[in-house]
Amino acid sequence: MLYKNRAISKNKNMEDKQTKKTGRKPLAYGMATLVLLLIEIMIALYVHDEFIRPYVGDVLVVIVIYTFIRIFLPQGHTLLPLYIFIFAAGVELLQLFHIVELLGLGDSRFFRILIGSVFDIKDVFCYAFGCILLEVYEIIKMQPVFHQGKNRCGNDS
Repeated sequence: MLYKNRAISKNKNMEDKQTKKTGRKPLAYGMATLVLLLIEIMIALYVHDEFIRPYVGDVLVVIVIYTFIRIFLPQGHTLLPLYIFIFAAGVELLQLFHIVELLGLGDSRFFRILIGSVFDIKDVFCYAFGCILLEVYEIIKMQPVFHQGKNRCGNDS
C-alpha cells in the first residue's frame, strides 16, 4: 500500500509540474508570435531587397502562424507544420485565381498584402522550407532530453 501511495504521489507531482510547464508555453508562444510578427512588419515596411523580403519573409510567415496556433494548442498535434503548409500553399494557389479581386477586395492594399495577389511557386517552396524547420523543431521537442525530470542519461533527476 505504501508503494502504491508513493506511485500516486509521484504521478500527482509529475502532473503538477506538467501543468505549470504547460501554463508557461502559451505565454512563450505568445511572446514569440509578437516578436516574429514585428519582424515580419519591419521586413514588409522597410526591407526592399531581392532576398530577405521575398524569401525570409515567406519562411517566417509559416513560423508566425505556428507560434500563434501554439498559443491555444501548446502540446500535441505533431502534424501541425504539415497542416500549416497545406493552408499556406492553398492561399498561394488561390492567388493564382486572383482571389482578392474575386472577393471584391482588390482596392484594399491591406488585403492585397495579407492574402497576396501574385502567385509564385517560389513562395510555396519557402513555405515548405519553413514547415520543414518546424517539423525538425517538433521532432527535437519530443526527444527525452527535453522532458522535465530526466537528465542526459535518461535517469530521473
